Amino acid sequence: MSAELSPGTERWARAAWTRVAEPDDPTAHDLIGRLSAGEALGAVLRGESWVPEALRLRVRGVDLDAMVRFATRQGWRLLIPGDPDWPTGLDQLAHPPVGLWVHGPADLAEVEAGAAAVVGSRACTAYGLGMAHDLGAGLSSRGYVVVSGAAFGIDRAAHEGCLSVHGTTVAVLAGGLDRPYPAGNADLIAGIARVGALVSEVAPGGAPTKSRFLKRNRLIATMTTGTVVVEAGLRSGSLNTATQAAEHGRPVGAVPGQVTSRASAGCHQAIRDGKAVLVTDVAEVLDLLGRMGLDAAPRPSGPTRPEDELPPQDREVLAVVPVRAASTVNAIAAHAGVTVAQAQASLARLEVVGAVVRVGDSWQQRPRRTGHH
Repeated sequence: MSAELSPGTERWARAAWTRVAEPDDPTAHDLIGRLSAGEALGAVLRGESWVPEALRLRVRGVDLDAMVRFATRQGWRLLIPGDPDWPTGLDQLAHPPVGLWVHGPADLAEVEAGAAAVVGSRACTAYGLGMAHDLGAGLSSRGYVVVSGAAFGIDRAAHEGCLSVHGTTVAVLAGGLDRPYPAGNADLIAGIARVGALVSEVAPGGAPTKSRFLKRNRLIATMTTGTVVVEAGLRSGSLNTATQAAEHGRPVGAVPGQVTSRASAGCHQAIRDGKAVLVTDVAEVLDLLGRMGLDAAPRPSGPTRPEDELPPQDREVLAVVPVRAASTVNAIAAHAGVTVAQAQASLARLEVVGAVVRVGDSWQQRPRRTGHH
């Protein structure tokens, strides 16, 4: 066993705490903060009367050393606050993890500097799956790490998109690293471990319970530069991730769907409430999450026309020039509210840019091509 995880060390004590305390446990956080992980654990193991009963009960019949040895044999490492590869964004949480079990080569501190969370519902549409896959692949191609939860639906598609371009992706699990969930994604989870990382604040053997899913969302939200929700119903857990991200100063994007789609109702509500920015592609996600001046997205616009750059007077004159029948300069001037001389000057400029044509002593707009054959 690694010397770092030998009994009696602070790291070993924190490893034990991942089994003793639930994620986001304020009592455990307070104890470790006031004492140390080792001293607080000793008090729990001795059954000190001032230690909350819930913690004393959780260590009964548990072989903490066996759990740590098992994790070490699997090749998993435990990160603790202060480690070089600890994702420091987690320190902003009210109750940061006492430690993170990690399986895979990715350096989480490096990941955090350029990571985007892509999340959404398990019950999603083909449109949502396609968008998540494209975002995963596109972000990875631009050097970003995609972080998600390895669930069915949007999470899986985002991970797969990233892997399809040989990118790095990280899955934050709700249970122990030996409990890949859902079982149907076991191959995907194993693939993530080979090139990126699996992360959990729950000790090996821990089941992925409902409350742990909600607690792990706060990790996804704060170990990334921002969160994108691809598809989410009004009660989707992915909205919890988005809320956590916003509360910790991270930008949040939401992909719109059809206005009648229940699968996107949560995204639409987040946009309406001002909690998320509408994003439709990788460029817009990078514009939201990326480096100022380097990842800005071009502003979409319709086809340009010669008259778009005209001065105001010329646009006013053009607006009253008939399309189907020619009109005299005097009539055009009267309708535009300019003098005849001003109308003549504007018409001359409009003729140069091809917006109007002369018909004898009158003028009409040049017919536009409609694109029909």
